[in-house]
Amino acid sequence: MPDTLLIVFAVLLLSAVMTFFLPRGQFETQLDPETGRQLLVAGSYQAENSGTPQPAALFADGEKTGLLTAFFDGMTSGNRNGSAIGVVVFILLVGGSFGVLLHTGAIDEALKMLISRMQHRARLLLPVMAILFSLGGAIFGMGEEAMAFAMLLVPLVRMLGYDAITAVLLTYGATQIGFATSWMNPFSVAIAQSIAGLPPLSGSGFRLVMWLVFTLIYTGWFMWRAERLRKASTEPMVPLTLSHQFGTGHLLVILILFFGMAWVVWGVVAKGYYLREIASQFFVMAILASIVGVLFKLNQARLNDYVDAFKTGASQLLPAALVVGIAQGVILMLGGTAANQPTIINTMLHHAAELINGHGSMLAAQAMLVFQSGFNFFVTSGSGQAALTMPLMAPLADLVGVTRQTAVLAFQLGDGLAHLFYPTSPALMGTLAIAGVQFSHWLRAMWPLWLLLTGMSITTMAIAVLIGY
Repeated sequence: MPDTLLIVFAVLLLSAVMTFFLPRGQFETQLDPETGRQLLVAGSYQAENSGTPQPAALFADGEKTGLLTAFFDGMTSGNRNGSAIGVVVFILLVGGSFGVLLHTGAIDEALKMLISRMQHRARLLLPVMAILFSLGGAIFGMGEEAMAFAMLLVPLVRMLGYDAITAVLLTYGATQIGFATSWMNPFSVAIAQSIAGLPPLSGSGFRLVMWLVFTLIYTGWFMWRAERLRKASTEPMVPLTLSHQFGTGHLLVILILFFGMAWVVWGVVAKGYYLREIASQFFVMAILASIVGVLFKLNQARLNDYVDAFKTGASQLLPAALVVGIAQGVILMLGGTAANQPTIINTMLHHAAELINGHGSMLAAQAMLVFQSGFNFFVTSGSGQAALTMPLMAPLADLVGVTRQTAVLAFQLGDGLAHLFYPTSPALMGTLAIAGVQFSHWLRAMWPLWLLLTGMSITTMAIAVLIGY
């Protein structure tokens, strides 16, 4: 598959072609007294200039956006509380902060200590580890990091009498369950909600229950499969000698992370913190963790090493930040997202709503889930997919009687769970390679899980629609 940036550039080219055929249009809007947001009025669409298209310029000056200026315009649009510049800086700051937290080695050593102490109680170790990996996916979007842990856990899992697929399910699989059902992931949920005009971490109660249910059911299925295959295996269980260096410094970093997350939740719920404040909170965690790391000589790292870790963490998320900016450039070239101004986005919304209208909000919500799942095959970046799809899905939700919170939920479930089955996911293919599992064998083993997660996702969307989530 082409790189995500190439795919987004292809979307930009396609959007430029669309301007030659689709006219601009606008809707009437009305104020929603509950949310204070302007909602689109269904059936109020009107095309501009009698439906005559206005092709995008190749190079535009002034306030207009052309094909060649879309990159710059997209990256510099918005403000510190919105797309794209606010989201781009948010991604880089939070990514850098997690780079510092991970560089202390506290999370690695905590997992090693857990494995060392519980390896002789595999029936307890595996579900506890699965829940922890799911938490990692939910809290900070853990995914690619699972490959590093797979290198450590594949030999352990095999020595305990389980197959290599069990190790992939334990590490990468669990992180994606957490990623898809997160209540606070700063790289997917927070970004999608900010683009949709929702407060970050809003609706977290429903998502927290969803995470717990999905994680427990997934862990139950995962353990059922693992134990069934282990009993049928003739390989003896061999103890593994694994050392750890978990000490006071590592414990302090874990506490910084724990209380930092509690601070973020308190700030959002009690004080209405948004992107700027949340990013600053993560930055404070990074500063404190680096101070602890230097004082306790964690990983023998100096202050400069933690600065490098911050830059490395930010650079690893630079592609995601670029995708957000370029995606916003696509939106600007199509006229922007103002419902009461002539844009091609409004015309696309009008036609999409015509296809869905008349079938009820329940079917509309499920259609959003299917769309997001299919789109994830091409764009595997969670923040990138949010930047590309939420400007369309959020106002479409207004037109078809689905709440914007439910539209974000469709994005979450469609984006996260698809990573377990699509060969376009680099982290999945990398973890399978480390575990020595062929993709065809993975799919053969995963089809029951696919049916289970699909049914759970459809049910979750149905519940969200019924309760007006």
